[in-house]
Amino acid sequence: MDPALLRERELFKKRALSNPAVEKRQAASDSHKKKKPKLDKESSSGSKHSTESSNGSFNIKASSGYKFGCLAKIVNYMKTRHQNGDTHFLTLDEILDETKLLDISMKQKQWLMTEALVSNPKIDVRDGTYGFKPKYNLKDKKALLRLLDKHDQLGLGGVLLDDVEEGLPNSAKAIKVLGDQIIFVTRPDKKKILFYNDKHCQFVVDEEFQKLWRSVPVDSMDEEKIDEYLKKQGISSMQETGPKKVLPVQRKKKGGGQRKSKFKTHNNHLAGVLEDYTDGVPVKK
Repeated sequence: MDPALLRERELFKKRALSNPAVEKRQAASDSHKKKKPKLDKESSSGSKHSTESSNGSFNIKASSGYKFGCLAKIVNYMKTRHQNGDTHFLTLDEILDETKLLDISMKQKQWLMTEALVSNPKIDVRDGTYGFKPKYNLKDKKALLRLLDKHDQLGLGGVLLDDVEEGLPNSAKAIKVLGDQIIFVTRPDKKKILFYNDKHCQFVVDEEFQKLWRSVPVDSMDEEKIDEYLKKQGISSMQETGPKKVLPVQRKKKGGGQRKSKFKTHNNHLAGVLEDYTDGVPVKK
């Protein structure tokens, strides 16, 4: 091979080995320098976002969910303290202190005072102080017994155990002391109802009469069938003794019955010529 070509080949290798290495290092260093300010921008934007979220509109505590969460916490606390016997009223500052809600803003505090607590059906407001407002405000076991007796006399039925526990401080102890003066009935939805056990209405029913009463099956009979059965036995039902329902009088329409519409007949002069094809082809005579 020509020695001149060999020299040019060696020079080309040297240039190829030297130049790309320098260019790669410069590109890497440049890219590294360019990435740094991007990271700085992201970190600065993150810190800016955190400062905005702590002071600006992104604050979670300023949302409506936080406000209603504070309201629910206050109502639950007032209910619990009422059930424990603490029925005296508190100021809003005392409530916030006991519920540890001291970090709320003045705007939220104003909302509680002017809107939330005033319009809540479970909060009673008296001269700027607040207390729990149960459905039945019962002081002791005697008040509970009077309530059940009143419901029994007026035919209002029983009282929910949840409402009694809500309004009677230390209700479990009071119900236990009353004992058999109260009757418990469990509804299909598993809620318990309290009834007054009127012992003056208790009487002994003859055993023979109980057997006769239980011997008549009425599970598969509706009210009309029971009424019909009683009439056959010569017994009048309670419905006949009460006020009778007045049925609405049906007004008769004017003009009597339906008028028959008259149709004019045509082609009478062709009566013997025309044939009727309603039942098919007429039979030849």
